[in-house]
Amino acid sequence: MTAVLEARSVSKIYDLGDAQVKAVDDVSFSVNAGEFVALVGPSGSGKTSMLAMLAGLLTPTLGNIFIDGEDLFGMSDARRTRFRAKAIGFTFQFNNLVPYLNAVENVELMLRMNGRNGKAGRERSKDLLTRLGLGERLHNHPSQLSGGQQQRVAIARALIHEPSVVLADEPTASLDTERAFQVVETFASLVHEQQRAGIMVTHDLRMCRHVDKVIQMQDGVIRNIITNRAEIDALAEMIH
Repeated sequence: MTAVLEARSVSKIYDLGDAQVKAVDDVSFSVNAGEFVALVGPSGSGKTSMLAMLAGLLTPTLGNIFIDGEDLFGMSDARRTRFRAKAIGFTFQFNNLVPYLNAVENVELMLRMNGRNGKAGRERSKDLLTRLGLGERLHNHPSQLSGGQQQRVAIARALIHEPSVVLADEPTASLDTERAFQVVETFASLVHEQQRAGIMVTHDLRMCRHVDKVIQMQDGVIRNIITNRAEIDALAEMIH
């Protein structure tokens, strides 16, 4: 199976004058189409820096990141910006919805950035939001939505332009347990159905019950990659 997303010997080193800090140290892994991966680890493990590099927001010191066979950092800045807008969907911990746009308009924003806005795009946006349980909230602004509803709008925005890769940074951090499970379960279903390569950074191991693979990071390196279903489920139950 061909990898949609591949990190090859990726390192991120910060020069602090008298010392160097390796936030990410020689990390390699791949994600296939239709595969949902959890990137986990304690604070300072390097997972957030790794996600930022996968999103093209942070330049690796060493190594390469490939999406659909394209070297993300072998491109010019201008081409990488265009490529990211097309090939990568990203949801942030705090949603980053535009406050003066309603739910449909927030989702359509990604289509506009890719020159794909129009009646068909609006209908697709409505359909996706309805699929996410927001059919009665299409014209509500973020201030009129709960935290879970806002996060679902952010997920729709990340998926609407049909990117190859979908990245989520702590998507359940501000949600209660029930809503957190709903959001991650929905996210996982859409990644599987639409055959995207999905990665979620999370501190909550309970969310791992919905993923296909767990990558555990510590001190900037990968300590373990878990693909066995029983082992993943056991990890998700460890804190109970």
